[in-house]
Amino acid sequence: MNHAAGRPGESPLSRGSARPVATRVHEAGRDPATELRYEGLVTRAIAFAIDAAVIDLVAIVVAGGVALALSVLSLPDSLDPVLIAVGGGLFLAWSVGYFVTFWSTTGQTPGSRLMRIMVCSAADGSILRPRRAAFRFACLILAAIPLLAGFLPILVDDRRRGVHDMLAGTVVVEAPVS
Repeated sequence: MNHAAGRPGESPLSRGSARPVATRVHEAGRDPATELRYEGLVTRAIAFAIDAAVIDLVAIVVAGGVALALSVLSLPDSLDPVLIAVGGGLFLAWSVGYFVTFWSTTGQTPGSRLMRIMVCSAADGSILRPRRAAFRFACLILAAIPLLAGFLPILVDDRRRGVHDMLAGTVVVEAPVS
């Protein structure tokens, strides 16, 4: 059952109407109660900041616990670079896993849930599969590299899609009220 989309089998893109999304979005006399709402840059940035805080907080607590456990042991100093590399790799895996898991299970990270937004497929409004969610995360990193320029299309695109959304075939929409 797809809880994030409302009724079983209903996607956020088909809410309130059986007509295709393009027809509903571009017709003149839209009903505001059923109109699909694409989310913009500020809402998405706040949700991402909340998620970054959660990721970092968990990482700090785990790193503190590991450091405390390792302080009891007598380890040679030559292991420090190895421990740092392992810690960095685990932090990267934790960060990627966080987004991929939430995007591919509910379409919402905890930050997205607080901001009442969700990520879904642009084609049919379905929740992303893990491979597409991982691809979207990789595209998100690439969009951020050139001084965050990959996020600028969100300001002008009619569906508020950044470069990462365009490449991954996703949209960020208002989450249905449950």
